[in-house]
Amino acid sequence: MGKRSRNRKTVATSDYTDDEGNVLTLRHTTAKVPEPHATAAASTDDAWRRRNEIRFERYAMRWVISGLEYEKQKELLARYRMADRATQEWVQQTIDRHLDAA
Repeated sequence: MGKRSRNRKTVATSDYTDDEGNVLTLRHTTAKVPEPHATAAASTDDAWRRRNEIRFERYAMRWVISGLEYEKQKELLARYRMADRATQEWVQQTIDRHLDAA
């Protein structure tokens, strides 16, 4: 038996390039990103990271870094988590600009 066919919708996207030539592709959506639940044990940094991971998961479709292409959600999130703080901040600023332009 073959794989089930998927009804893939074409989603509008925008590409953003950083100073090193890496390309982040973000989807256009009107869906609101839920805020993570804050717990007493979570630090401010924990809350910042979780909020930004949720936003990244919602909008990131593709990320090309040094010629390596990441498209699967698991790979994208893993690569985002491995990124240094400056790269994570660039991603979040890019998502902010993307949302402001929408």
